Amino acid sequence: MSQKKIITVLGATGKQGGSVVETFLNDPKLNCDWTVRGVTRDTSKEASQRLSGLGVEMVSADLNNKDSLVKAFKGSYAVFAVTNYWESLDMQVEIQQGKNIADASKETNVKFLIWSSQLNIKKLSIGVLSDLYHFDSKAIVEEYIRELGITATFFLPGFYMSNIPGGMFRPSAEDGAWIFALPIPPTAIFPMYYTGDTGKYIKGAVLHEKEVLGKRILGATAYMTGQEIVDGFKRVFPESGKTARYYQLSEDQFRGAMKAQNSPEYVIDEMHQNMRLLDEFGYYGGESLEWTRQLVEDPLTTWEEFAKAHPDFASARQLEWA
Repeated sequence: MSQKKIITVLGATGKQGGSVVETFLNDPKLNCDWTVRGVTRDTSKEASQRLSGLGVEMVSADLNNKDSLVKAFKGSYAVFAVTNYWESLDMQVEIQQGKNIADASKETNVKFLIWSSQLNIKKLSIGVLSDLYHFDSKAIVEEYIRELGITATFFLPGFYMSNIPGGMFRPSAEDGAWIFALPIPPTAIFPMYYTGDTGKYIKGAVLHEKEVLGKRILGATAYMTGQEIVDGFKRVFPESGKTARYYQLSEDQFRGAMKAQNSPEYVIDEMHQNMRLLDEFGYYGGESLEWTRQLVEDPLTTWEEFAKAHPDFASARQLEWA
């Protein structure tokens, strides 16, 4: 019997990485050929210990320390790498973390690096949207990986479904009607991404390794307009949906709401440009999802399936059962 290949997963206790770990542990097409090594900062934490109990080799590493990544990557055939801009709110920190990952991958002769990336929006928008640091930082790392000549694939997560319930889509304080409120028109297009599906995309990548090398996998179940998101809510929750609607905020209303949450001005600027991206240039620049759909063999989670189970829609569910 041949020795299993190791996939090392950064952020193994997080949303994206956790989904990859779960898929490689439980999928019969993968667990006969792969063993999972999880990377986290603190292996003594409960989430890390839980994965250890499931058979994951948990190791400690710091994205800011290349040498620790070299140790974590040794012997790995593949690495799934994800960083978190929102932890530091510093583009240069995320870029350096990504470069550390790339350098460590090259030094340890990783055969297949899967980088959680994004498009360079400053370039896509020809400078119009120049403050989307959490996109551009990842894109700059992608360019660096390509320059190093590492065999890699790039996974681009879409618009997180989890960002919608509670904050963007919630009952109105005035009349209790469910309102999906954003500073863009209801025709703006969202590539709908569920973090729990991440492992399905990465499974597709490793099963079609030669086919995906150097290419981008678009992490979205479907494109939906803002109005279609509301319509999906109405289908899941017909009683609450009777008064559900989309509401286009003014820019001042949007900024005021974020200021009320004590968001720094530069974060507000970035979030507003993120909204504009959906409406003006396209999250993926208008690229079709068809190639990715053909790559992924497992069913992806729809918005309606996600909404039906989300805790922030609990009151809507209760009304259906009343």
